[in-house]
Amino acid sequence: MIVFVDPKNFHMELYSTFFCLCHDPEVPVRYTIAICFYEVSKLLNSGVFLIHKELITLLQDESLEVLDALIDHLPEILELMSTGGESTIQENKLSSLPDLIPALTAAEQRAAASLKWRTHEKLLQKYACLPHIISSDQIYYRFLQRMFTIMMTNNVLPVQKAASRTLCIFLRYNRKQEQRHEVIQKLIEQLGQGKSYWNRLRFLDTCEFIIEIFSKSFFCKYFFLPAIELTHDPVANVRMKLCYLLPKVKSTLKIPADKHLLQQLEMCVRKLLCQEKDKDVLAIVKRTVLELDRMEMSMDAFQKKFYEKDLLDQEKEREELLIMEMEQLEKEKQQNDGRPMSDKTFEKKRRDTKTPTTLPKSIPISVPGPSGTSTPSTSKEIKKSKLIRSQSFNNQAFHAKYGNLDKCPSKSSTAGYTPSVSGLGKISVISLTDDSFRARSASSIPTSFSPSPSLPSTSRGAGNSADPKSSGSKDAQPRKAPLKSRKSNP
Repeated sequence: MIVFVDPKNFHMELYSTFFCLCHDPEVPVRYTIAICFYEVSKLLNSGVFLIHKELITLLQDESLEVLDALIDHLPEILELMSTGGESTIQENKLSSLPDLIPALTAAEQRAAASLKWRTHEKLLQKYACLPHIISSDQIYYRFLQRMFTIMMTNNVLPVQKAASRTLCIFLRYNRKQEQRHEVIQKLIEQLGQGKSYWNRLRFLDTCEFIIEIFSKSFFCKYFFLPAIELTHDPVANVRMKLCYLLPKVKSTLKIPADKHLLQQLEMCVRKLLCQEKDKDVLAIVKRTVLELDRMEMSMDAFQKKFYEKDLLDQEKEREELLIMEMEQLEKEKQQNDGRPMSDKTFEKKRRDTKTPTTLPKSIPISVPGPSGTSTPSTSKEIKKSKLIRSQSFNNQAFHAKYGNLDKCPSKSSTAGYTPSVSGLGKISVISLTDDSFRARSASSIPTSFSPSPSLPSTSRGAGNSADPKSSGSKDAQPRKAPLKSRKSNP
């Protein structure tokens, strides 16, 4: 009918009928509407918010048959509700549906109080979608402690395992390090070191789920040592279950980084072989030792076999690091939001005062010329240096044509000057030799000169580059006379 009427007209044409069917007094009618609730949600797409209240009504239904029919597609329904068909999860997080969390907790309590443990197990398995729907704080305060209680008090093993796996997923996506450490501490103290052997068995189940869900490094960091300590457990069933788990425990090690953990594992296995008195446990230990030996051989011979598993483990490790980085960013954001405006303005001013110390490399350096003006930009300096270079080359060619420069004492003056300006480039040396010729021909001062080091070579070139043609023609005349006089008077 929704396809026939068009989803846009659902509120006007079909909503009243849908509302009546969800509140129908007959259980089979409500059961049927619960089965098709997901299909209706998909067809409505962005208009799925229209049936939010009906979802709450069916979650709070007294009949467990209706609840069992609804939770088959509960993750998909909640995903559609949270995204609204179009928007992202982070924007919404079901903030427009405040009754969802009480309805979910009430549904779980009704399922736990009944004798239909399969419905309870299924509901706990579907709760694993909640980290993608609601915030980690809401999960921590409203659902996580409930999972602990089910693991420690419920008498049905599949329900306990479902609660354990869901708790591991809650821990996997928790964004606060303090909460994660608290949950890990509870798992080790209340389950791994618990007084009841039943709790210690559930701890080993939890370790198996952690190996599956988390990265290898996470398990080795927090759960490896508490797990192998159960080789000394007084109850044979706990030791037996640990022996079955040892191959998976060993698969989390990375050699040579975890060599010390491997040594401790081998020591525990040796103690079991030497000290175990229970016949059944000893038989399992012997089979486990053979399997562990085969694991080592297969790992050495077929490393490519584990390539995909290693990639998956690296992806898990990256996600765990990303969650920790997101937590750090959230803390910094909260600190910045909580600071008063005066501190923020002071920080801004402090940054502004720091900026000049980091900028001088990009600021063009102004060089004073003969007229006392500064060069406006670096590009103009480059052009002037090129002009100086070309002018000096032209002057050298001109001097070589009209006189023998090897006999001139300019070489000695240039050689005497070069060590004092060893830090300068070739351009400055060429331009200074040109100036030495000009100074010697213009006056009768000695050929050895000592220019002021405070003035860069570009300042001299800037004075010469004003009119290269006129300067070249004027310099040619006075340079011929001294050369001829030197030849006539040896």
